[in-house]
Amino acid sequence: MMFLDTLSRFIPARSSYLILSRCKHVQAARYKRSIKGNKPLTYEMAGPPHTIAHIKGWNSWNTCNMLDGLRPAETAIDDEFIRRFMTGTWHDLIASEIIIKRQHNIIRIAAITVQKISVTKVYFLIGYTEELLSYWLQCPIKLELQTVEDRSAVVFKYI
Repeated sequence: MMFLDTLSRFIPARSSYLILSRCKHVQAARYKRSIKGNKPLTYEMAGPPHTIAHIKGWNSWNTCNMLDGLRPAETAIDDEFIRRFMTGTWHDLIASEIIIKRQHNIIRIAAITVQKISVTKVYFLIGYTEELLSYWLQCPIKLELQTVEDRSAVVFKYI
């Protein structure tokens, strides 16, 4: 409330009403309802953003953002690179979010994939992804993939 009192001294009363009304509408990280109610959401997507670390999990597990952590900016860029590389390499095969777990020098990447291609191609893509990411990031990479027959198996609810 002190913030609003301080703010009202500098801004006329008429415009402070607009600021207050906009502060009540929090829409960040919330999914918009579709008209027909046919938009699929996974379990992680269905929860509101304030339930992260209570009900939802983090998509990146690392300790870089702690006090005196090493390379927080580089880790965030590496995680984004890994996600984009996985999405491009496993085109239309990833059925859920890509979870990145860092333990010491090892990066483990977990995802749920759809069984659209043969097993030999899946093994090739696993080796290809692990080798290239290991070379680029200079640390061992392990893929932890689970497969489902159809994308509808990971749908939690429709909005």
